[in-house]
Amino acid sequence: MFENLQDKLDRAFKVLKGQGSITEINVAETMKEIRKALLDADVNYKTAKAFTDDVKEKALGLNVLTSISPGQLLTKLMNDELAALMGGAVEELTISANPTIILIAGLNGAGKTTFSGKLANYLVTQKNKKPLLVAGDVYRPAAIDQLEVLGGQIGVPVYADRSSKDPVAIAMAGIAEAKKNGQNVVIIDTAGRLAIDEGLMKEIAEVKTQTKPHEILFVVDSMTGQDAVNTAKAFNDRIDFTGVVLTKLDGDTRGGAALSIKSVVNKPIKFIGTGEKMEALDVFYPDRMASRILGMGDVVSLVERAQMQFDEKEAAELQKKIRKNKFDFNDFLSQIQQIKKMGNMKDLMGMIPGVGKAIKDVEIDDNAFTPIESIIRSMTPYERENPDSINQGRRSRIANGSGTNITEVNKLIKQFEDMRKVMKQFSNPAAAAKMMKGMPKMPFGK
Repeated sequence: MFENLQDKLDRAFKVLKGQGSITEINVAETMKEIRKALLDADVNYKTAKAFTDDVKEKALGLNVLTSISPGQLLTKLMNDELAALMGGAVEELTISANPTIILIAGLNGAGKTTFSGKLANYLVTQKNKKPLLVAGDVYRPAAIDQLEVLGGQIGVPVYADRSSKDPVAIAMAGIAEAKKNGQNVVIIDTAGRLAIDEGLMKEIAEVKTQTKPHEILFVVDSMTGQDAVNTAKAFNDRIDFTGVVLTKLDGDTRGGAALSIKSVVNKPIKFIGTGEKMEALDVFYPDRMASRILGMGDVVSLVERAQMQFDEKEAAELQKKIRKNKFDFNDFLSQIQQIKKMGNMKDLMGMIPGVGKAIKDVEIDDNAFTPIESIIRSMTPYERENPDSINQGRRSRIANGSGTNITEVNKLIKQFEDMRKVMKQFSNPAAAAKMMKGMPKMPFGK
């Protein structure tokens, strides 16, 4: 996410490296590089110029403290200003009416239908709501099928009328269905349309007029950069949407849409899509995104994703098992599956400060866990519950059954045993303290 922009901003900050003070000359040079980086990232020109002029003015008004370098000070200022550029405060959905009606709009291929499914899943799992998905795309042949498949995956009902070609009638019938069945949120998926297609723009304006939605979310493919911002402006002029959704942020994103859209249309980014899985949807936090763009990580989001997947009661049970040295391969498999649900592995690691830059050229396969899962699934229930019982003969059978080799099986079992020992030691505070005390002292100071 935003790797090229990160690199270019890093290079810009090097202008100030080793400087003892902020001067008009070195700040002007840095801002020139930053503006160039933003334009290369497909940020709107007026936005990039206004942003760098503002940062320059604020930087020249600051005194550099003796404990902080000019580069560090400017990074902090950039972080604050980037967050403000993208909206400043987080703006979540307004869900108060019963039912709350959410209209989804955007171009063809932006990911509206997938987002509709993700939003329904978010409302069920995070907000304890009962949503209904309404299939309002009457033009794309597979749209209804796609929405029904997504609804089936997350256990959310879908209202569809394959005999109708009237999106207004379908939307109104969907709302009536939700009221009848006690669903408290209605998500209306609509057809992709171009702003220049007058007939289709009139159609979505009519859907808005008739359904009176509480939220209109405009879905934008973040990989289209500045084009996405221009399209958003055209749509906003017609339907006055309430928020933006940036999809495909896990792809080769330059960052132009995320950095420009708020200043151009004055509407908040409410969600970002970070992968294909139904869980790969995050509320947009401008301050966290600014930190990630500057390569400073996003630990808060990482912790929140982990908390979403790990059940408190289950964690307490696991803690007991670890203390008694009863942690087994069933527990290990369960932990792997929960980690996988958290999202794209490279994206997750990029949330750790300093790691994003270190792994930017490293390919991290999301299927890295597959051989491990195959090995564990090739064990008998008894072997999974009793790891110490896995002798050489059993290991050979497990290797054959999992399509791996004996070396890989031995390696996994060795790593599992080592991990279990460490977990056991750290579950006992006294033992952990003793272990830390016994560690060699690091050569700090004299």
